Amino acid sequence: MTPSSKLPHRRLGNDGPQVSAVGLGCMSLSGVYGANDDTATPDFIRYAIDRGIDFLDSADLYGWGHNEELLGRALKGLRDRVVIATKFGQVKTATGQGVDGRPAYVQQACEASLKRLNIETIDLYYQHRIDPNVPIEDTVGAMARLVEQGKVRHLGLCEARPETIRRAHKVHRLAAVQTEYSLLYRSEAEETLETTRALGIAFVAYSPLGRGFLTGQIQSQADIAGDRRGDHPRFAGDNFARNRDLVSGIVTIAREKNCTPAQLVLAWLLAQGQDIVPIPGTKQRSRLDENIDALDVVLSPHELARISAAIPAGAAAGERYPAGAMKAVYL
Repeated sequence: MTPSSKLPHRRLGNDGPQVSAVGLGCMSLSGVYGANDDTATPDFIRYAIDRGIDFLDSADLYGWGHNEELLGRALKGLRDRVVIATKFGQVKTATGQGVDGRPAYVQQACEASLKRLNIETIDLYYQHRIDPNVPIEDTVGAMARLVEQGKVRHLGLCEARPETIRRAHKVHRLAAVQTEYSLLYRSEAEETLETTRALGIAFVAYSPLGRGFLTGQIQSQADIAGDRRGDHPRFAGDNFARNRDLVSGIVTIAREKNCTPAQLVLAWLLAQGQDIVPIPGTKQRSRLDENIDALDVVLSPHELARISAAIPAGAAAGERYPAGAMKAVYL
């Protein structure tokens, strides 16, 4: 794929594809943050591509295949204009949800994603969550065979701790590691960055707006009524008020900078290194435009330091996920 000249681009790893410096996380297109209009999604995806976004992030988990099917329909005739990333490994179980990193399942999951996406090759294929019961070498070995078969171009891991990344990278070069990274939650991401940078791996930052908290638009729990964010500790009880107070400092700085809080924190994240690609999710054109325009916000070293100090690392109240889900991250 030839990169669009509309937006700045960054490379995924030492030999991966170039992608728009801000990508699009597609999870919200499958009803996670309230109902979505499937009939409007193709036009929204095409709008994003026309604006210059060419890095689209999906997963078989999102709507249990629904998200990939949506993308497959939306990208007809546009395949050569985008880098498609998707993920495997989270599965339904008798008790709810689990993780499967067995080699046989890797092959099965990839075949299913290719069919739903209606493409011949996935550009970037991630293991969505690490399976603690399967050696990472076995899972990545199976992912490497997908590359040999021409079904996948590049490999990645999600929510993997540094030692896991190093072990996986010895089996097959990784192009990217994806972990939550924002001004609100960054301690684990910054620890991971030391390893990815040493190995020449890109860092893809999901939830760069703190699941919407950092936009400054969430002022009460009523603002997230009807979606799954209500289950997240950052939005619960006293945590909500404490985090809202932290974000108020960002709102003040953004007002002084004549940009939105979302643009300010995305610009801060982009300034942390050329190897970082944030993938904010949205289903609204106005928010998409707002996120893209963050690329025009230039921050001085003094401003970057001031933003970092407004929400110091580790200051956020509440874990990143509910207790059960926290057991499956950073493994």
